[in-house]
Amino acid sequence: MAVIETNAAPRMAEGALGLWGHGIARMIADWWNYRRTVRALSALTDRELADIGLTRSEIRYAARHGR
Repeated sequence: MAVIETNAAPRMAEGALGLWGHGIARMIADWWNYRRTVRALSALTDRELADIGLTRSEIRYAARHGR
């Protein structure tokens, strides 16, 4: 008896969409974490920033690349 599978293409499309969707979700999560870090560091005083070895001009770089 022969069997024809008709769902093969949708399953492959779901897999590709899943990877694409995961990439988009990761980019959004990374952006969200970056913005949250910038806000938190910006709220610190200059003295507190100096204590952790940062200046105001380094906040965005530190948030994006880590320290």
